[in-house]
Amino acid sequence: MTVIRLATGAAVALVMAVSAALANTPASPRPEPRPAAQEPLVTTQISTANRGFQRWIEGFRGRAQAQGISPRVLDTAFEGVRYNTDVIQKDRNQSEFTKTIWDYLDSAASETRIENGKAALVQHRQVLEQIEARYGVDKEVVVAVWGLESAYGAYRGTTPIVEALATLAYDGRRGRFFEAQLIAALKILQSGDTRPRNMTGSWAGAMGHTQFIPTSFLAYAVDFTGDGRRDIWADDPADALASTAAYLARFGWRKGQPWGVEVQLPRGFDHRLASRSTLRMPSDWAAMGVRDMAGRVVPDHGRASILLPAGARGAAFMIFDNFAVIERYNTADAYVIGVGHLSDRIKGGPPIQAEWPRGDRALRFVERKELQERLTRAGFSTQGIDGKIGPNTIAAVRAYQSAVGIVPDGYASLDLLKRLR
Repeated sequence: MTVIRLATGAAVALVMAVSAALANTPASPRPEPRPAAQEPLVTTQISTANRGFQRWIEGFRGRAQAQGISPRVLDTAFEGVRYNTDVIQKDRNQSEFTKTIWDYLDSAASETRIENGKAALVQHRQVLEQIEARYGVDKEVVVAVWGLESAYGAYRGTTPIVEALATLAYDGRRGRFFEAQLIAALKILQSGDTRPRNMTGSWAGAMGHTQFIPTSFLAYAVDFTGDGRRDIWADDPADALASTAAYLARFGWRKGQPWGVEVQLPRGFDHRLASRSTLRMPSDWAAMGVRDMAGRVVPDHGRASILLPAGARGAAFMIFDNFAVIERYNTADAYVIGVGHLSDRIKGGPPIQAEWPRGDRALRFVERKELQERLTRAGFSTQGIDGKIGPNTIAAVRAYQSAVGIVPDGYASLDLLKRLR
């Protein structure tokens, strides 16, 4: 599933976020090739890695069998498996850059993706309506997830999953996590849902039309076609689309409730109220002057909060519980808005109407850490220096903005970093 790198699921969402968030991440800078004189060193390193990898596999077999994996499945799954240097390179060379929300949405809800989504909805309408009736998840939302995860099945990934996960479990940054995914992949093979040669996907282990990771597959995938297999890899996307709907339903999707509504804020709005922790009914927000982009009161679909993904100078959204449900698929706000907005456009809704601060750029990883360090030194603790702009950093940004007399929208911008400098 898709780092935006505003954010390329562990419970489902985490790993789906890893893969989905990875699918939309800007490509990492290509490493400079080694000089010819160093080529023997590369060969030696790869050879050494392969020997160590084979020893790791021998030890892993015992751990896998202790979890119920048969020797036959292990033999079949690991036939021809080699240490995959491409997977390790991608794991270690992910870009430190992030996309801005507007750059991400330009791609996530491009005219091409919208038109292809409408075409996919028409082509698969019958099965999508059956899925919607069974699971209560809007078909356009299912199609939007499909569109972001694999461009409607066009890019499902061709990396052998067992080889990728084994390589990452042996030599990756999160060995225990990927070993758990590898065990789950072997359980999928043992159940007969697919065969090793068909089990392909992203380098990080996400699989099929809607990029399930193995543990998520085991927990939520369904056999919608009734052929005895949960086949999310087949050209027929029915099982994959139904599995996505089943997943969203499991985490509380409410049919008919929007994920969010673009809204306009009144002059003098207290931007400290734009927080996920501040929940009010739309009618209560309306009493404060918050309306949709046509000036109407947003219907009372349930309690909602105000989200400003690009600060006070960008679009504002009133978001509902369904926002958090999509978030279980990928925790990045940009991804959730991407799915939600793409689904709205597939339904025939309008583009986002507010302007974005397109003159800004996203902070680099080192700049995000610097921002946290400078805020903390100034007395506005971010509760850690990790380069991730989460709730603690946003709260620290708001506190600093309030203290210096600027709009407290919590937006970690380059201008803010320059002011701290």
